[in-house]
Amino acid sequence: MIFKTTLLGLTILTLTSCSSKAQQTTNGVKIIGEMKNVMWKGQLYGNIKLDTITNKTNLYGLGPVEYLSGEILIIDGKSYISTVVFDTTMKVEETYNINAPFFGYANISKWTEQVLPDSIQTIQQLETYLDKVTKNSPRPFMFKLSGTVEQATIHIVNLPKGSKVSSPDEAHKGQKNYELKNEQSEIIGFFSTEHKAIFTHHDTFLHMHLITADRQKMGHLDEVLFKKGTMKLYLPTE
Repeated sequence: MIFKTTLLGLTILTLTSCSSKAQQTTNGVKIIGEMKNVMWKGQLYGNIKLDTITNKTNLYGLGPVEYLSGEILIIDGKSYISTVVFDTTMKVEETYNINAPFFGYANISKWTEQVLPDSIQTIQQLETYLDKVTKNSPRPFMFKLSGTVEQATIHIVNLPKGSKVSSPDEAHKGQKNYELKNEQSEIIGFFSTEHKAIFTHHDTFLHMHLITADRQKMGHLDEVLFKKGTMKLYLPTE
């Protein structure tokens, strides 16, 4: 049985089964599962099998692999997962045969392109800028960036098998960080002021994954310094 409720403009469908999960849909953005249930309740199992997303045309999405064993990024219909090999190396492969405990995605066929101002170089500056320029636009939304990152730190969750999780610190046990320099990259991001602890961490409106142009490196974006004059920002066309 499915119960339908509305909260903060979001339609929430609750499935009354032992594997119940919430699907929230606004402006074409769908969110499956919740970050806080993974971090605080240890619900590490997959809530969505990516191959069950029926419309993969112009599809964009991001989230972790179930049991926090890697990162996922869908960009223009192609799905990539990254997993830890060693402290300094990772494996990136293209596949839809993967599950995620929480995941956000949208089909976006048209984008509005702009050059990112040179004054916007960090994640905090980007958050403030996006909040300013989208005040009158539908939220939440997904966006993308392309250009050169002078420096960036990305991570891949790498929870040891069999681990139990009851806090964010435990959830990030085994996580590996990777440093990038002067890499041509693409970033897929999610922006919302209403999804802290659901799809963004408690201290940010953003959730972003970065993939290099050669598709050899991908992960959750923690820190970045954009190279001035190279970055383009793409917002979904209303």
